[in-house]
Amino acid sequence: MDLMSVVMLAVMALLIFFMFRNGQKRKRDLATLQEQVVPGAEVMTNGGIFGTIISIDDEENKVLLETSPGTILTVHRQIVSRVVNNDEPAAAEDDSEEPSVQLNEDNAHFVGEPEFGERIEKTEVKPSNSDEK
Repeated sequence: MDLMSVVMLAVMALLIFFMFRNGQKRKRDLATLQEQVVPGAEVMTNGGIFGTIISIDDEENKVLLETSPGTILTVHRQIVSRVVNNDEPAAAEDDSEEPSVQLNEDNAHFVGEPEFGERIEKTEVKPSNSDEK
């Protein structure tokens, strides 16, 4: 065998190895997800809909999701893409710092944001010294 054939076989073996490894990782992640999909869990669907699982029908692969109080959706079990964990520790907030975003007193607009239809006065830009010649 020449060197080129050996290199080609090595590359092919490496590709096959990574394909099997990736497949096993997907199976492991899917099994972990299916263990977490239980009634009462907050989940997100592939379409980006958040809801709480009410019940799961394993025979027909249907899941009942409550998206808001009184709104119940029936979706296929494979639509559930991930379980939302609200148990993540909150970041330690320092009380001495001001929040990076502030709202007006009506809590509807950010500070400095113009109201709808409000005109903004343009400020005149002074030319820098490098522009004057």
